[in-house]
Amino acid sequence: MIGIGQLIILGVFMLLSWIVGAQLKARFKKYSQIPVNYGMTGKDVAEKMLRENGINDVSVISVQGELSDHYNPVNKTVNLSHDVYFGKSVSAAAVAAHECGHAIQHAEAYAPLKMRSSLVPLQNITSKVMNFIFIAMFLGAFMFQSIFSFELAISIIIACYAVFTLFAFITLPVEINASKRAIAWLNNSNVTGYDTAPQAKDALKWAAYTYVVAALSSLAMLLYYIFLLLGRRD
Repeated sequence: MIGIGQLIILGVFMLLSWIVGAQLKARFKKYSQIPVNYGMTGKDVAEKMLRENGINDVSVISVQGELSDHYNPVNKTVNLSHDVYFGKSVSAAAVAAHECGHAIQHAEAYAPLKMRSSLVPLQNITSKVMNFIFIAMFLGAFMFQSIFSFELAISIIIACYAVFTLFAFITLPVEINASKRAIAWLNNSNVTGYDTAPQAKDALKWAAYTYVVAALSSLAMLLYYIFLLLGRRD
């Protein structure tokens, strides 16, 4: 069952996530009105950054969705949303360069990225385990206790949140490093100038905050269940 403490944690971090998300969208909307040098689209920026870093086996493609941009290491594609792919703005350039930062990390076998990738299968399994536990708890105490003791269930939840938290905190250096690579390249290539470079940096900063909130949220839930289990044993 969901306790008051869990509801408070969920509420606090849902609010933080909404605030950060709203700020992120507002900044991306604002900076999408500011053009970059040379009239380059996000696609142009991505292809140029990859080429100048000696990466010739990564494709840049357009995908559906808003802020759905990502790098796929499996098929080596930089996936850019429509507004980023065709956009000629600071926002589009910053996002495109950031995703290319991940492609460069992959090419260089950047350790935190390798570690995060290795955790993906484990995270997928723990997500399914968590869903099973919560469904069993939702169905009722009688049915639930016939499958697991409460202490065992909480212990499994703690193990799952430990994986989620580890994944979330490993993600932080991966995202921050990709943004640093993006900002440095945008400046060095003169895609952004002295007046637009701070805006690109600000946009990526707020994008990074979403990962910070996610990591702290996962850590808070982990600690909540640890203290819950310890309280049951006292």
